[in-house]
Amino acid sequence: MADQCLKDEWSKDEWSKQEKAIAHRAYKAAYHRECASVLENVRGMATKCDDPTSVWEIQDYLRKKQKEICGKYDFRYYVIIPVFARLMYDGWLTKEDLAGINEDKLQRIAEIAEFYKKL
Repeated sequence: MADQCLKDEWSKDEWSKQEKAIAHRAYKAAYHRECASVLENVRGMATKCDDPTSVWEIQDYLRKKQKEICGKYDFRYYVIIPVFARLMYDGWLTKEDLAGINEDKLQRIAEIAEFYKKL
């Protein structure tokens, strides 16, 4: 039901061809940054493994991160504004990544990111 409310609220947003390209590029950049961070952590974990069975800790970490990342990244336009807000809050996306997107959309993204800070 909440998903439908979001869809109704934000499906009215018009995304120009240029905004769509910027949004897609920003989304991919955030995703790649987060995946690179996971990879860096895995490399660090692997170098610290002193027991061969420690490899399963890496697998557990990867499963956890995969579930977290898959639940966070959603490129449907009716949810992309709160997705971008979450990615900004988490530090994977910057306002510069979104340069060129309508100011009203940027304002809503910033407001939702601020809300996340208060949680």
